[in-house]
Amino acid sequence: METTHRVFVGDSRDLAEIDDDAVELVVTSPPYPMIEMWDDLFTALDPAIGDALESGDGRAAFDAMHAQLDRVWDELERVLVDGGIACINVGDATRSLDDSFRVYANHARVLEAFESRGFDPLPDILWRKPANSAAKFMGSGMIPPNAYVTLEHEYVLLFRKGDESRSFEPGADHRYQAAYFWEERNRWFTDVWTEVQGELQTLEFADDDLRDRSAAYPLEIPYRLICMYSAYDDTVLDPFWGTGTTTLAAMCAGRHSVGSELEDAFLEVFDDRIADVPSLSRSVSRARLERHREFVTRRREDGNEFEYEATHYETPVVTKMERDIQLREVAAVETLTDDAEYGYRAIHEPLALE
Repeated sequence: METTHRVFVGDSRDLAEIDDDAVELVVTSPPYPMIEMWDDLFTALDPAIGDALESGDGRAAFDAMHAQLDRVWDELERVLVDGGIACINVGDATRSLDDSFRVYANHARVLEAFESRGFDPLPDILWRKPANSAAKFMGSGMIPPNAYVTLEHEYVLLFRKGDESRSFEPGADHRYQAAYFWEERNRWFTDVWTEVQGELQTLEFADDDLRDRSAAYPLEIPYRLICMYSAYDDTVLDPFWGTGTTTLAAMCAGRHSVGSELEDAFLEVFDDRIADVPSLSRSVSRARLERHREFVTRRREDGNEFEYEATHYETPVVTKMERDIQLREVAAVETLTDDAEYGYRAIHEPLALE
């Protein structure tokens, strides 16, 4: 099996390189309005944002920043298939402007934006970030009442385009082979993720400045979302590509991907990471199978038996739907030469038994 991965240098407010109804899943984390590290970016898109921040008008700046993101959401509506899923990772912001401290509810504004475009909201996910310090409050210390809790969580907002789920032909191999294990379903489809940081191996990124400017999320997040909401042969879009974490996750999960990124420095560095993708994908898939086997051992120790056997692996499974699971690993990644600014072909093989 082969998958293709294209990345365009450009403005995601105009995804002209991507056709209508060309992607089945969106997984992305946009710049968060009212987070200071993104002020210059938003101001470059609309100088009125810088004027509002300078004058201390946080509400006006917040609205103007989201107006720029709205143009990206318009493009997602165009390129996403009916029944396709959009997964938007976003955090709220706290900020003091003009001596006034408040929270800017980015998640609520994004929710409103997608609903206004006809997307149906689905139950969302909270995931907890590591705290930056031991302090768990801001404000007046130990004296009430003017302290504020710290924000240590982010949202993965989930939306379906239209009011009906995607349809598949009965017994479609590309869907059933992409199934997840029963215990993964129980862990992944909970609404609070507390263990995502560091669970999967990730790649080193030599340029810390680029990583900081990308605000990359852990690989575990896009990998889970891609496994949860897409099948083999599907295409995943990340319009805020950054360090390419979503592309890495798509390669590991055996899906196609496409991305858009304003800053070409990220793409140049990504080329240096490609050589490590086979070992990364292998470790991810083998870790999933090993965790399943550990689950089988625990379940049997508790006196539970299994009714079904996996077709491709010497292991039992809980449900009939899991029998045809076939995990993938990347054998090689080739650079493409086509109309894309950057393109890659990943050659996948079924995860081999050892």
